[in-house]
Amino acid sequence: MWSIQNLLFVFCISLRCLTSAVGMIHVTGYVGREVNVSCSYDQSYVSHEKYLCKNDCGNSDVLITTSQASKTKYSIYDDISARIFTTTIFDLQYTDAGKYWCGVTKTGTDIYTEVKLKLVQDSCCDTVTKVQSYEGYSESVSCRYESQYQNSLKYICRGNRPSTCLQQALITSDTKQNSRFRLDDDKVLRKFTVTINSLTHNDSGSYLCGVHRNSELDVFSAVELEVEEWCCVKSTKINGTAGHPLTLQCPYPPQHWDNRKFLCKGDHRNNCSDMVTSQSRFTLQDAAASSSFTVRITELEAADGGTYWCGSDSQWRVENYTKIELSVFLQHTRKIPDAALYVVYTVPPVLLLMCLLVTVYKNRSSRVNEADDTMSRNTPKEKKIEEVMGAAESGIYKKSRSCDDIRTAKSLQRWRWR
Repeated sequence: MWSIQNLLFVFCISLRCLTSAVGMIHVTGYVGREVNVSCSYDQSYVSHEKYLCKNDCGNSDVLITTSQASKTKYSIYDDISARIFTTTIFDLQYTDAGKYWCGVTKTGTDIYTEVKLKLVQDSCCDTVTKVQSYEGYSESVSCRYESQYQNSLKYICRGNRPSTCLQQALITSDTKQNSRFRLDDDKVLRKFTVTINSLTHNDSGSYLCGVHRNSELDVFSAVELEVEEWCCVKSTKINGTAGHPLTLQCPYPPQHWDNRKFLCKGDHRNNCSDMVTSQSRFTLQDAAASSSFTVRITELEAADGGTYWCGSDSQWRVENYTKIELSVFLQHTRKIPDAALYVVYTVPPVLLLMCLLVTVYKNRSSRVNEADDTMSRNTPKEKKIEEVMGAAESGIYKKSRSCDDIRTAKSLQRWRWR
């Protein structure tokens, strides 16, 4: 049974805590994370011991003091220059929620500040804004906030953990520009906009828009971004010849009849140069009746080859622009060397003369061949005539010799008779 002295001690402690309290600090933490409880004190107490206690702040309720520095569950740091000591509570559980006291020891009655700790789940939010875009596009995410936060720090992070969002922020209102991310804060409309350039499939996922509050948890709104691949980009291939004109045709939706039309050149639509405004050789002509426009290039150059993008939608929606692959072929206009010119201008007459000579030769050969054929056909007849004549002469010769032989024989007989 407690003695009257103990009861009076507890009563005095409680009374002292209540009468010595200098306001209340509201702190909210995330389950499973850590939370900082910061308490200020006067300059005269710089060298005094500080501590954090719970419940009625009895001896067993003291959790940590500046003379102990740190424990498994708690740590404490005294910033004497700022006259603020901060206690960190790790691995928060729902049982850690409740009332705490920041204490500063001094002669007589200690100084206490009441702390109210509230715990919530480390997740957000009840509603999620869904944004859909395509690879290579630029997409803007708008995040609204209340008027009292006009001058507060704004930021955006990936994931769905409010407790680490600020530490892992992709960009803040202090930096405004960070690689592919840009943050613009419109304090009149009370919203900040984060633009992400050159989207990839890896950019898909959950994001948190955050507004920083010094004494309470930051305010968040959730965004789910889905980045899809280009599935429906109209694409065409066109060939042209250097030195000749060429006309490119680009269709557009009828509702875009009053939109600004464009043709730009570049390997990617996010990094292309407007050719109509930068090149005098490119002229754009809109034909609203046919929901298309044409771009005429008066005289193609070799450097005009490449990738072009034409459209009528500044948001670059897939169905509203066309990708053109232009190939430019060169004409054969190389300078001919002098020796080659001699051959070019001298060889043709020689060839012509040779052709004439060949023609004459062929005509003569044809006639000679015809004559030879005629002679060939007549040769057998001539040979027969010669044979006949030869035979006749031979016969006559033989007959003549026969007659001579008879005369000679008769003469010999007459001589013998004599």
